[in-house]
Amino acid sequence: MRQRLPALIVLLLAFGLLLGTRNAQAADWQPKPAPMTTPWTDQVPVDQPLPEYPRPQMTRAQWQNLNGIWDFEVTPSSTTTPPQAFSEQIRVPFVAESALSGIQRRITGDDRLWYRRTFTVPAGWSGQRVQLNFGAVDYRTDIWVNGKKVGATHDGGYDAFSYDITDALAKGANTLVVGVWDPGNAGTQAVGKQELQGVQPETGGGIFYTSASGIWQTVWLEPVNATHVTKVDLVPDLPSSTLKVKVGTTKNATSVVTVSAGGVKVVSASAAAGQQMSLKIPKPRLWTPDSPFLYDVKIELKTGQKTVDTVGSYAGMRSIAVKPVDGKQRIVLNGKFLFQSGTLDQGYWPDGIYTAPTDAALKSDLTLLKSTGFNMVRKHIKVEPQRWYYWADKLGLMVWQDMPSMRPDYQPDAAAKAQWEKEFKALIDQHRSSPSVVLWVAQNEGWGQHDQAAVADMVKKYDPSRLVDNMSGVNCCGAVDGGNGDVIDNHNYTGPGVARPTATRAGVVGEFGGLGLKVAGHEWFPGGGFSYEDQGTADRLNRRLIGLWTQMRTSGVATGLSASVYTETTDVENEVNGLATYDRQVVKVDVPRLRQANEQLIAAPTSNPAVSVPTGRHSIRATTPGFDNRYIRHADGLGYTAVVDAAASDLLKQDATWTIVPGLIDSSCYSFESVNYPGEYLRHQAFRVKRNPSDGSALFKADATFCAEQADGGVKFSAYNYPGQYLRHYNAELWLATPGGNAAYDADPSFDADTTWAIEAPWAP
Repeated sequence: MRQRLPALIVLLLAFGLLLGTRNAQAADWQPKPAPMTTPWTDQVPVDQPLPEYPRPQMTRAQWQNLNGIWDFEVTPSSTTTPPQAFSEQIRVPFVAESALSGIQRRITGDDRLWYRRTFTVPAGWSGQRVQLNFGAVDYRTDIWVNGKKVGATHDGGYDAFSYDITDALAKGANTLVVGVWDPGNAGTQAVGKQELQGVQPETGGGIFYTSASGIWQTVWLEPVNATHVTKVDLVPDLPSSTLKVKVGTTKNATSVVTVSAGGVKVVSASAAAGQQMSLKIPKPRLWTPDSPFLYDVKIELKTGQKTVDTVGSYAGMRSIAVKPVDGKQRIVLNGKFLFQSGTLDQGYWPDGIYTAPTDAALKSDLTLLKSTGFNMVRKHIKVEPQRWYYWADKLGLMVWQDMPSMRPDYQPDAAAKAQWEKEFKALIDQHRSSPSVVLWVAQNEGWGQHDQAAVADMVKKYDPSRLVDNMSGVNCCGAVDGGNGDVIDNHNYTGPGVARPTATRAGVVGEFGGLGLKVAGHEWFPGGGFSYEDQGTADRLNRRLIGLWTQMRTSGVATGLSASVYTETTDVENEVNGLATYDRQVVKVDVPRLRQANEQLIAAPTSNPAVSVPTGRHSIRATTPGFDNRYIRHADGLGYTAVVDAAASDLLKQDATWTIVPGLIDSSCYSFESVNYPGEYLRHQAFRVKRNPSDGSALFKADATFCAEQADGGVKFSAYNYPGQYLRHYNAELWLATPGGNAAYDADPSFDADTTWAIEAPWAP
């Protein structure tokens, strides 16, 4: 008589067989060679990459990571049911275009991607519902469990989503199939900087990069009660020293929220699920970039006396707002002005494209920014896995989060707008509790732009706890300013230029810089790299970089600049504008020097000492030793300096005499009108200073306006529209000179002296 094996042994044998099969699959699978290898490329586990819990602000103790080797097939996009055969294998969660996926080939809207794997639900989860969670999949996702279609199609490439797969489960091994269609930038959806192109390095590409199709963030299972937490909103309110908490659930229950610090309970409260509660935080420790303190939060969901769900989270106590400081609208953190110095962060990787190879890699870019003194980062036209925001929260970096745009040339119809706005709201919901996220960038440079003011108003209403930028780069590329939101945002390359605040909005430079340096052996396509201004050597790069920071420190902040975003954190494919190379192997900048420049910028005063320049007829004398007998004069329509004394001709004396008047564009600054050519003014044009007649345009008025700054032994004149660039004499010529610039007239020797002037009695009274 045959004896039956105990059920548990059968289950264990089945699991062992399954595990053995999967281990065999993992052993057979190989990644493709990465075009460039990062320090983490070879550290990615084959069968469980990215093993960290993926949702730090709503954690559960029990979960099962489904990352690893899956079966894979590509069919025509017209195929809408799972194929019978799977001929390849892919490492999830790396996109099919990436080397780390093991596939590494071009995917288009004519394709449909199919993923398959088996899993076993742990015996300890018996009696609970099972949630299948996706961090993000680009773009349209359907799932089947054991051949049964589960749930609705999910559209969206950047938001997390889940399915309750309980009713489709079987005992023992279960088969999961995921089907994905992604049209890339040929579609009408939010696509960011993805562009359909080859997956191997090639010249060109511009500011758009390799597409990323399919699963690109962690996939995992977790057991939950039928009554469970679906979301946790944690919003600080500093005026009342409270943390506003709202717990979303599947069914009616009571939520008990406990806030603690260092393992010691601070406060606890309870309320019906779905109702907002305010927890008083005594003497709250504020979250700042220098001290990013986080409170631990525990949420217990109860029905009667029974705890049916427990999740962990954290919160930071901080506020972000715009208010007048020294007469100008400025961004304030926790009620105080703090200049925000950040980088444009694209979030691309040469081995994983959209997905960092490891959690340490994900953290590393933020660590680089902290080490170089930045206190902010703009996540540009992309969304990151939630652990990236966890690291920003923990390390202390303010985040400007862009909503990924539709393709630049697309004029969206009603359906595309509705889908885009739905994804935007999902993005806000997903990061509502993150203290590092301080500003939403709704649209960028007019890409897929629509309803600018209405979108900004929608975002502000949906999340009034953060700032809103209705359009980053309102001065660029046909972008239309909605006229609302909390900031007015200019893009200035190489800049930094200016973005003056308005009566209601703070001024920010949302992009500037783009200084390039190619590093041999660390280029995407050798010789194919480009930048906004190539520097050639590390010395020139660092000198120029510090010069940009000097301009903002000496003039930009005082004119009302609240924040700046340097392009960019790392090189990206053929862009070589990064602080580091694309492979993260070489840091190109002088870290201590840039850190010091950032510290000085962040500490810069919001106003410079008042300087009064007499108006009326005057002559303007150089103060450089050995040249202090020379005066600004015009000749043949250009600005020069010349030696003028009592014996000089009447013509020279007239050429060297100016009527100083209130600035043509801003009466708090100054313009210089020629005495013998009334109506003609000194103005800068392509850096050369000229004498031109006014054409009445705003550009001319700005070019002909200079703002006075105090200097040792005289006064400096900074260009109104290029604060921190100064009127300078060089080889007897008059130039608009840039600190740290690469032109001969920007040279460091005697820069301060050559840009300092004395206002004297007129040679031609």
